[in-house]
Amino acid sequence: MITVTKRDGRKEPFIAEKIVVSAVKSGATPEVARMIAHVIEKNATDGVTTRELKGKVLSMLNGKNPEWERNWKVFDTAVKKRSE
Repeated sequence: MITVTKRDGRKEPFIAEKIVVSAVKSGATPEVARMIAHVIEKNATDGVTTRELKGKVLSMLNGKNPEWERNWKVFDTAVKKRSE
């Protein structure tokens, strides 16, 4: 089982569906979101950080449609109050 290290140091199981949901919210089609989640899951190592996952997802979103990456960042800034 792959675990993810959260910002506060807690660990939780990797759940690909979280990537799918977030990618779809940013504008990606469900098919593209599932593909991104699959690639990330296939290459993830145990203990991967949320920051590393986010960077990889954003890079893949940008590669498909730069607007999707911007939408993700706007959501993080406005709703989650994060700048990174």
